[in-house]
Amino acid sequence: MDTTTLAILGFAALLILLFLRMSVGAAMLLVGAVGIWMIRPAASLPVVAGEIFGEASNYSLTILPLFILMGNLAGISGMSRDLYDAAHSWIGHLRGGLASATIVGCAGFSALSGSSLAAALTMGKVSLPEMQRYKYHDGLATGAIAAGGTLGILIPPSAGFVIYAILTEESIGRLFMAGVLPGLLLTTLFVAAIYLVVSLNPDKAPRAMGSDSLSQRMAALGRAMWIISIIVLTIGGIYIGVFSAVEAAGIGAFLALIVCFIRKSITWASLKDVVTSTLKSTGMVFFILFGAFVFKTFIGFTGVTYAMSQWIEAQGFGAVQVVIAILLLFIVLGTFMEGFAILVLAVPLVQPLLETLGVDLIWFGVLMVIVLEMALISPPVGVNVFVVKGIAPTVSLNTIFRGIWPFWIAMFLAVLLILLIPQIALYLPDRMYG
Repeated sequence: MDTTTLAILGFAALLILLFLRMSVGAAMLLVGAVGIWMIRPAASLPVVAGEIFGEASNYSLTILPLFILMGNLAGISGMSRDLYDAAHSWIGHLRGGLASATIVGCAGFSALSGSSLAAALTMGKVSLPEMQRYKYHDGLATGAIAAGGTLGILIPPSAGFVIYAILTEESIGRLFMAGVLPGLLLTTLFVAAIYLVVSLNPDKAPRAMGSDSLSQRMAALGRAMWIISIIVLTIGGIYIGVFSAVEAAGIGAFLALIVCFIRKSITWASLKDVVTSTLKSTGMVFFILFGAFVFKTFIGFTGVTYAMSQWIEAQGFGAVQVVIAILLLFIVLGTFMEGFAILVLAVPLVQPLLETLGVDLIWFGVLMVIVLEMALISPPVGVNVFVVKGIAPTVSLNTIFRGIWPFWIAMFLAVLLILLIPQIALYLPDRMYG
């Protein structure tokens, strides 16, 4: 059997295993190991063991448990509530203001947790009761939470960028900095989408309340200064090169723990829950990465990526055409595959093609992460939608999916803008990335 055929069978087997609900890490590890054995039997065990040990001992990966820990500590410290209250105080009186405050709160919490699911779950518990109290339309309320949560894999510290950086061997710090402006852009587009929706149909978002006084707003902002300070210190430290992304994660987690002690919001039981949750999440991500690197090695052995690059060159396709085709494919895949699975499955395949065409992998990484955000809310398997369904059991899935479309379109617009204006993601000189 030739290696190209073997590669095709490997992808088919992987998709079948994923369809049968095998975990992404286990499926990629199994297919990759068997594929390597079929090509080079004597090398299969050393290669698999070497890839797993290499990733398990990768210093850069310590950033994942640290940022996950920081986000979990922020949840129990009450900082997420303070952030939402501050956004609520400043813009909650506007029409659609509570939904916009949810987006802003999710953006802020994302800058502390790096997880889309954590952002949707944490901010949803805080904001959904408020929006329901003021008779917001269920679709708008839940759609804002589901879409706002997706910012967790774009706004640094993004777990999506960390995984992408490990897979492509790009700088985590550069990817974090590249995600800042696109994150702010997407947050703005989400708020604009809410304004457009409520302008066309005011009944979806009754005016919530009278405007707070300036002193009340400043007081709310003051209570949120803990989380704002940690965000500014960690991201700002990377920006000016004071410390690396890994060091920023350690500092952020330590400061979040200090805030928990200052506020007396942590007990031995809650600390145990936080640590256990962090270890479970970290273990899941590491297992997926082990499988991804074994599968990546298998794909490399088949030589299929080289054959694809030769075919693309022969057809005369340009870099932008290939990037657009890949992104459209990812959008389609996002309708039936979870975004994280697309990331670890597709990067090993498309990276060699993009490098051959001279595509900047930092720029492409930003585009890819936004497309993966679209997958998080795309029917029928949008993970964030099911997270929101868990905190809004009385709202039907159809209602939530209908509510996410304005935000999905906003994401698509963000992709177009970054395609047309690459400087949105590539606005800093290399010396400032850390």
